[in-house]
Amino acid sequence: MTITQTRTVWHLSVAGLAAIGVSFGFARYGFGLFLPDLRATFGLDVATVGLIGSGTYAGYLAALTLVGLLSARLGPRPLIIAAGACATAGLALVAVADSTPVLVAGLLLAGTSSGWAWAPYSDVVRTMVAPDRQERVLAMVPNGTAFGTAVAGVLALAVPWRPAWVLFAGAALAVTLYNAWLLRGLPRPQRVAAQRIRPTAAAVPLFASAFSYGVVGSVYWTFAVDMIAADAPGDAVGPLFWTLIGVAGLGGLLTGRALTVLGLRRTHALLFGALAFGVAVLALAPGALPAIGLSALLYGPAFMAVAAMLTVWSYRVFPARPAAGFSAVVFCLGLGTIAGPATLGAFASGHGLPAAFLLTAAVTAATIAARPATEHP
Repeated sequence: MTITQTRTVWHLSVAGLAAIGVSFGFARYGFGLFLPDLRATFGLDVATVGLIGSGTYAGYLAALTLVGLLSARLGPRPLIIAAGACATAGLALVAVADSTPVLVAGLLLAGTSSGWAWAPYSDVVRTMVAPDRQERVLAMVPNGTAFGTAVAGVLALAVPWRPAWVLFAGAALAVTLYNAWLLRGLPRPQRVAAQRIRPTAAAVPLFASAFSYGVVGSVYWTFAVDMIAADAPGDAVGPLFWTLIGVAGLGGLLTGRALTVLGLRRTHALLFGALAFGVAVLALAPGALPAIGLSALLYGPAFMAVAAMLTVWSYRVFPARPAAGFSAVVFCLGLGTIAGPATLGAFASGHGLPAAFLLTAAVTAATIAARPATEHP
């Protein structure tokens, strides 16, 4: 590999990590980190919080659908710029919000950014990186979520919520400009026939697992810090917990190794088991520091790793139409993210957040039954 190619890979890796870190770590998951402050400022009850959480994920799903329609016509660069613009504007709007409608508008706009950014960056890597390095870069880019989460947690310790969101918006603008500059030479997309898939029996557990993953992820990211804040000693526990999730989430880089050593079936059971236990232990002792730490250490790497596992599993189920197949998987995941906060938020309003988390843990544990029937569907 030449020096120029090495620099391209390095710049793309940094730009991709930053884009995903901003879109997911700040714009999509920042709501859950600062939820106690937002509830106090705007007087939000738990059912309303659930509806807002589902609304942000609905925006993500809408953007993801538009990406599928526009990517072949526009190429990835305009979509990645759109992701950054939505993140910047949405985060800034939250920072200056003086009423609940303005807050919700900012959160919904920011929430779309992750839908705009995810799939297009995969196209960028396939276009600009040599085939022997593509998988390495593609595996690295999603870990921007872990970095973004860790940075957000540290920032929450240092400044109040409004200045934090101003800094989020500033970072989003810088990342957008960097990506716009880096991707300025991308070739125009070539028109291709629309890809269609024909789901088989092997796809059913894959879609079910994706839906469940969407449910547990959206519930945990939305409500975990709020539940901790009600019982844990000190205001710093929530941000420290969030930072630990992000740092531990870097363990998701080992997903490829786990699939090689354990296989898809056992990796599936291990990861969904870890997610279920991480959610349950937090529900049983939300004010106990050991339980909070254990939950973060289990949830962080398992959550990041499941995304990589679903990618590999989808490729095995849809080898002839990998892009279309994975789009269907992500769509099922998106449906889960919409259903989770609203449904469990309504349940929590009558039974409490710990009970809602235990129900979420049960659904997650039951997903182990949806592991693939064989290693190669």
